[in-house]
Amino acid sequence: MNEITEVAVTQLRHELHHHPELSLHEDWTKKHLMDFIRTYTDFEAEDRGAWFYAVRHAAEKDKAKDPIAFRADFDALPIRETSGVSYASACDGRSHACGHDGHSAALCGLAMELTRKLLHRDVYLIFQYGEEIGAGGKECAKLIGEKGISEVYAFHNLSGYPEGAVVVREGLTQPASRGLTIHLEGKTSHASNPEQGRNPSLAIAELVVYLNTLLSKPHKGMVLGTVVNIDVGTKDFGVSAGSGELSVTLRAEYEDELDALEKDMRDQTEILCGQYGLTPSYVIADPFPETKNDPECLAKVRRAAAGLGLPVIEMKELWRASEDFGYYTKACPGAIFYLGNGETYAPLHTSGYDFNDSNLGRALDMFRAILDE
Repeated sequence: MNEITEVAVTQLRHELHHHPELSLHEDWTKKHLMDFIRTYTDFEAEDRGAWFYAVRHAAEKDKAKDPIAFRADFDALPIRETSGVSYASACDGRSHACGHDGHSAALCGLAMELTRKLLHRDVYLIFQYGEEIGAGGKECAKLIGEKGISEVYAFHNLSGYPEGAVVVREGLTQPASRGLTIHLEGKTSHASNPEQGRNPSLAIAELVVYLNTLLSKPHKGMVLGTVVNIDVGTKDFGVSAGSGELSVTLRAEYEDELDALEKDMRDQTEILCGQYGLTPSYVIADPFPETKNDPECLAKVRRAAAGLGLPVIEMKELWRASEDFGYYTKACPGAIFYLGNGETYAPLHTSGYDFNDSNLGRALDMFRAILDE
């Protein structure tokens, strides 16, 4: 990354960090990124509503390789920032605690570096909304088929690994997950006469125990079920609750086991509702696919890192956090790699997190090296 690009994308990253926007509300962020692309690069920026892509076409279409794409996300999190940096979030209760500001800034830097360069294939830069809730990837990945894109790449910053290391994993690298909320409707009664009502608390308690039973069974791969919320009744000590909810995050290494886990929870809910006279309803939120790396694409990532003199670390266990980049790798071959922030760097999704600016150049250089393959 040259000095002009470094200054521009670092400033851009800080501006994005200062103005974080939550998933599905990234209006300023999208416009700011599009303005940057149109001001500093010769890429065409195409508005797609909640997201956009930028493209430059090959110089000689008849001799060009198939199109390639690089993807970045740009939404923030509902986390209050305590990093203390000068450009910290100006929006109380919101921050770029996952580093998506760095992902997008690095992609803008790639556009700067490729400006006025001879390209031997069409290059698409996908700027995606709503990654944190699994909302954007499915829609944006449709561009793959629409434009005949043959391979797609992304990176994520990751704490707990040496700064600047390229961390990779063969095959499945991040699991599928979804949020399941089970609402149970019963009947309120006076707390002195609970038998006259239908309180869902016992059913919810039994569902929590049942979930742990499911997790203890043998599985092909990693399976998790995390209780994230229980809401039953109020703190009115004269009222026996008549409704309640249980919300769990279901996560699995294999999508078929995730489906089975959800089905088992729903089946057990129906049984308990029959026993306790309750009526169930269900809501799914934040659905993520499994994310798998294509072997040939991941080999390009390794060669790119080697050519740049960056250390490569093989990730032994999958990263349990879900990532909707899996929608892209279902549409065409692709790979996601991780750049180490530092072994003691603040963890992602915490109030003290701020993207490590030294990784802007590394990400940009990695993408260029992959493109030059």
